[in-house]
Amino acid sequence: MEPTRQPTAAGTSPALHPCYSSKAHRHFARLHLAVAPKCNIQCHYCNRKYHCSNESRPGVVAELLTPEQAVRKALAVGAVIPHLAVVGIAGPGDPLANPAPVFATLRELRDQAPDLLLCLSTNGLALPEQAENLVAHNIHHVTITINCVDPDIGARIYPWIVHQNRRLRGREAAATLIAQQLKGLDLLVARGVQVKINSVLIPGINDAHLPEVNRVVREKGAILHNIMPLIARPEHGTHYGVTRQREPTAEELAAVHAACESSAGMMSHCQQCRADAAGMLGEDRGAEFSIEKVAAMQIDLQGAMAKRAEVRAAIVSRLTRLSQPASLAERQPRGASRRSATAENALRIAVGSTDGQRIDAHFGHLRELLIFDVTASGARLSERREIARYCHGATTCGDGETALAGAIRALHDCTLLLCARIGFTPWRALQDARIQPDSEHAGEEISTALQAVHAQWQGRRGITQLSQAISTHTGFQ
Repeated sequence: MEPTRQPTAAGTSPALHPCYSSKAHRHFARLHLAVAPKCNIQCHYCNRKYHCSNESRPGVVAELLTPEQAVRKALAVGAVIPHLAVVGIAGPGDPLANPAPVFATLRELRDQAPDLLLCLSTNGLALPEQAENLVAHNIHHVTITINCVDPDIGARIYPWIVHQNRRLRGREAAATLIAQQLKGLDLLVARGVQVKINSVLIPGINDAHLPEVNRVVREKGAILHNIMPLIARPEHGTHYGVTRQREPTAEELAAVHAACESSAGMMSHCQQCRADAAGMLGEDRGAEFSIEKVAAMQIDLQGAMAKRAEVRAAIVSRLTRLSQPASLAERQPRGASRRSATAENALRIAVGSTDGQRIDAHFGHLRELLIFDVTASGARLSERREIARYCHGATTCGDGETALAGAIRALHDCTLLLCARIGFTPWRALQDARIQPDSEHAGEEISTALQAVHAQWQGRRGITQLSQAISTHTGFQ
């Protein structure tokens, strides 16, 4: 283990980390490096795949990387995506079950790209033994997956673990894992590391128990709790998928979030990313950075670092300018009606965006809507509204009807919805609810699209009013 270094210019704040900040994920990109193939526990919801390009879930990668390949990939992504802020290791196994390649990768990244935040996700079994090593390598953010703090519940989630060269099963395995997780959490918090807890919501197993998990981890100093819906599809080959364990509904997920809200900062923008994800949350660009493509790239390290600094400064400056109007808007009641928005010739429009700048989001992938009140003189961000994700994969929409009904309720006071793409079923449902979907402005800057849509709306509104006036004057209805 090397001596502890001081934090880099990136600092320890979660404000730049897309997985730790609901604001940062709209502006900053992240990269996961697949250098950790082995795992020291087995979860009933997990099936690792090392050469898979068509499944969007944790534990899946297209290519396993050596430390040298991983560092090269990180430098290439940082040159092509200047808003890259974070490089993390999240699998496909457990990073701390693969300490040699993981720490070799982190050491080299710390030296060649000191402006990037480094993070790591772990099941926590080996965490107490590696906590000092993480701090020594400038790991400022660690995510621990803790699904329970009751060994009887854990025995239904984990069939076995390997600890100190012994394979443990059942309740003993779960009790050992939980003790290691909580000890590791204590050690990290005591050393100033920002810790996020991930929990997988499994209906009928840990759903009623997760508020207790929330209470325990928050008391121990975790800054964020991310409760994710179980992904259990037969085609993934997991135990829960094969045994037809039910996935939670959007209402069940919302209910557990609500039960935890009083005692914890809850994360709601998680995309349950692959272990080789690259780019913005919800917009994976990993296919652009295969081993072969990265090897052929010419990389200007100093130029890329300077560009990242420039882009980061611009984003921070823009967010600073917008922070006061946004904070005022957040204090407005959620129940403001569509009529009040149009009373002053304003049009209330919902926008789907992953970065807060462009209309780039598929309706089915949205977890949040940006609500704008638009007039001829400009657009004002009124609020941000969370919605349940309609689609949960490339071809599967989970409890789609429930999620769609919730989205329509969230859009009740909006006249239009702007997004990059939307399927026929939600399009028709929104129209039936007198909310007009619009995907004609995909890829455009939000401000430009809003003004164009408002101008079109004003023109149609004027024609309608003129038609009504003529009908009244001539007696035709």
